[in-house]
Amino acid sequence: MQYVFLYGAVDKRVQGTPLPLCLQRDEEGKRLLEALVALSFSGAIGLTFLMLGCALEDYGVYWPLFVLIFHAVSPIPHFIAKRVTYDSDAASSACRELAYFFTTGIVVSAFGFPVILARVAVIKWGACGLVLAGNAVIFLTIQGFFLVFGREDDFGWDRW
Repeated sequence: MQYVFLYGAVDKRVQGTPLPLCLQRDEEGKRLLEALVALSFSGAIGLTFLMLGCALEDYGVYWPLFVLIFHAVSPIPHFIAKRVTYDSDAASSACRELAYFFTTGIVVSAFGFPVILARVAVIKWGACGLVLAGNAVIFLTIQGFFLVFGREDDFGWDRW
């Protein structure tokens, strides 16, 4: 029996009751918890870049926040393709390829939107650079989430 510390108290679990994944003391649980903390930290860094591009006194325009819509929409084609295709043995399928195409279009649009705003002088080029840096960090965070938690084994992202 293992002891788990919850807010300073020791929690003794009954032998037959499993702990939640984030509280397990084995190596896989530690690795997943460390990955979750690293991904949340990198997501916070990306959002900080985005907010700095909008809220600094020299820039002061909040139009670049519309890229948050692209960040929220980008995983949706992957979710739909994963739900529709049941053959996990196939190397590729038309549905997955279409999902990759739509996801690529969404990501390219997220990088193009601040450039267009800077080109028509709605935002300054410094704000555009900060938003592009934030986009890169946030999209790499989303990709890292799918690489770590998107596998089809026992420890999936749906357990969190």
